[in-house]
Amino acid sequence: MGEKVTLREVGLRDGLQMIQHFMPTGRKKAWIDAEYAAGLRSVEATSMVPPKLLPQLADAEEVIAHACTLPGLRVTALILNLKGAERGLKTAAHKLNYVVSVSEAHSRSNVRRTTREAIDDFKRIVALVNAVDKARRPALGVGLATAFGCTIQGKVDETRVAEIAAEVAEAGAQEIALADTVGYGDPAQVKRLFRRVKPLVGSRPLFAHFHNTRGLGLANVLAALEEGVRNFDASLGGLGGCPYAPGATGNVTMEDCVFMLEQMGFDTGIDLAKLLAVRRAVEKDLPGVPFYGDVARAGVPKTYRALAA
Repeated sequence: MGEKVTLREVGLRDGLQMIQHFMPTGRKKAWIDAEYAAGLRSVEATSMVPPKLLPQLADAEEVIAHACTLPGLRVTALILNLKGAERGLKTAAHKLNYVVSVSEAHSRSNVRRTTREAIDDFKRIVALVNAVDKARRPALGVGLATAFGCTIQGKVDETRVAEIAAEVAEAGAQEIALADTVGYGDPAQVKRLFRRVKPLVGSRPLFAHFHNTRGLGLANVLAALEEGVRNFDASLGGLGGCPYAPGATGNVTMEDCVFMLEQMGFDTGIDLAKLLAVRRAVEKDLPGVPFYGDVARAGVPKTYRALAA
């Protein structure tokens, strides 16, 4: 058994939010069931946003309720504000993942408020969650969106990223994610930023959320691995993007990420052959939607895992 690396499926939220055609709730449940059977144990199942803004995620409560029936599956719901947190607390989600855009321009575009207003709202959410009985209190994570750059604003100051990471950790975030929302990051920047943030957040787990917009997704995963990160977001077929960030495209492809990590000797717990079968099924559910990834195209080599062993 190699060192454990946790992969969180974000396609059901980050991927589907970009697709206009509504995926039936039953098919979303089947997707979760199939990836769970393949060994997946972490999923960002949906987002608690108003259905009128994202009709694709109008079935959030039902999807979460189903996912929470699967033993050992850690279920996350994305939240953007206090109202989303209130809604999320009515579900059985194990974690609420709040988003703070480091880029002021993206924050105004995405949630119609400043970064400071978003941080202040998070502090109110912490108080709300802490008032819940410990037996049913979800964990609180924070994702720092546009941490590596922004298609609207351009450069994002790394000192600002570090300062915000430290502030939300102090305020009550139990996990911190650095997100390359628009695929601007490169391996050197990834190493530099995680190295800078790590001592500021104490023992809290660090997550990495990369997009493969410019082909550096897996290279950035490797760079984060070398800095000690062991929690990554990925998306089946590389689905994903941000509706409020021009030019944002898909996430790191789950299948390729599993292949790379397992081939290197890490333990993801995910059966690659079964995962590829899930991809084929979901492709049928989303006709006309482009799926990405090289392992699905080229196949699994005969030397898979043999070199690592």
